[in-house]
Amino acid sequence: MIFSESLKKRRDFKLVYSCGNSYSNKFLVVYTKKNSKNKNFIGISVSKKIGNSVVRHRITRLIKENYRLSEKKILCGYDMIFLARKEILKANFLDIKKSIFYILKKQSILNVVKKY
Repeated sequence: MIFSESLKKRRDFKLVYSCGNSYSNKFLVVYTKKNSKNKNFIGISVSKKIGNSVVRHRITRLIKENYRLSEKKILCGYDMIFLARKEILKANFLDIKKSIFYILKKQSILNVVKKY
């Protein structure tokens, strides 16, 4: 990921949860908070209720790869946490991509140029 780094510390996660905005859809909940840096910090959380470690890691990889492919379209300067919901088990790569685009567009973080 070129413009992003990972959120790793518990206090960073707690700060985004408490001070950030949340938007959700069927597959994901995304918490975002503006930061003062010129890069994005992302965290991905998949609960043990969703599945065993193999399933959770697969979902994490799908979310991370979708974010990486669309990273150039996302504005810089945000802390983001992606929370997976149970319905994500039924989703494929394209469904997750649409889900991420929908939520980030709803939050005005996605930099999309309209074609006429």
